[in-house]
Amino acid sequence: MKFIYILLFSLSIQFSFAQNDINRLVEKGITYHDAGNYEKAIETYQEALQLNPKSSLVNYEISLSYFHNKDYKKAIKHSDVVIDNDDKHVKAAYITKGSCLDNLGKTKESIKLFKKGIRKFENDGLIYYNLALNHYKLKDFDEAEKVITQGIGVQNNHASSHLLLAYLNYDKSRNVQTLLNLHYFLFLEPNSRRSPQAAGLIKEIMGANVSQDKDKPNTINISLSLPDDDDDFGAAEMMLSMLEASKKLEKNEGKSEDELFIANTDSFFTMMGELKKKKHKGIYWDIYVPFFDDLAKSEFMETYYYHVMQSVNENSTDWLNSHPQEVDALMLWLKSKA
Repeated sequence: MKFIYILLFSLSIQFSFAQNDINRLVEKGITYHDAGNYEKAIETYQEALQLNPKSSLVNYEISLSYFHNKDYKKAIKHSDVVIDNDDKHVKAAYITKGSCLDNLGKTKESIKLFKKGIRKFENDGLIYYNLALNHYKLKDFDEAEKVITQGIGVQNNHASSHLLLAYLNYDKSRNVQTLLNLHYFLFLEPNSRRSPQAAGLIKEIMGANVSQDKDKPNTINISLSLPDDDDDFGAAEMMLSMLEASKKLEKNEGKSEDELFIANTDSFFTMMGELKKKKHKGIYWDIYVPFFDDLAKSEFMETYYYHVMQSVNENSTDWLNSHPQEVDALMLWLKSKA
């Protein structure tokens, strides 16, 4: 019996040393990966796999490096090990494998995998997003909208999901819904490479239906084409156009573009809150409208504007830098709502 105890203790020490070596190699591999040296990262992970070929951690990390190195078949091979283990890294392995299948032209197979992933991880917005993105690539826009809407319903802090839904709504000329999507995206991601296009689209939509007569400068034209089955959003779009037209009124002379944009955005958010009724259901009335209505009622609209428009507004950086207390207060408020 004493011999068995000694043997087990010895095996435990060996396993502990091996795990320490694996962790050290993984950290080294991650450093190479983050530096973009995927081949060196793969070599390092292969050393770790010699110590434990079934390690979920190592198989996931090497699959990620193979993916970024565009070796999708090997990435799938190692993702499958993680999926078979069904432990800590399995959710990420589903996403890596599904993305590999899509990049190999097997988008329909990728869709099946993501659907399986959703059944397993029904509250993970990232899997919904990847599934919706595949439907979008196949031009199945209605299914993409259905899936991404479900994903936002279960996890509303995934910025890319709001951006994808914005583009789906924009393609269908749903200006009000698109604005809500874009604003939510920019509150989450105000200054990335994708932010300028989103911010520019907000400004485009705000003035989409309003034009000034060249021959009659005092004449403002409003042109709307509203869907018959969208009464509340149609009314909001009409009011949105009237807000834009009001910028030309005498009372607004001398106001800066920033001041006018803040005032109209505040009015737009307030208007949406007033349109909300008990019968309304869905993410717009459950997530977007309450959030922006609360924002309009807060003291943070000016700070919010400079926050979300910082990628395109040259005044934003200076304003944000000179108002650190307001920025901190907004960030705390946003975190309480996220």
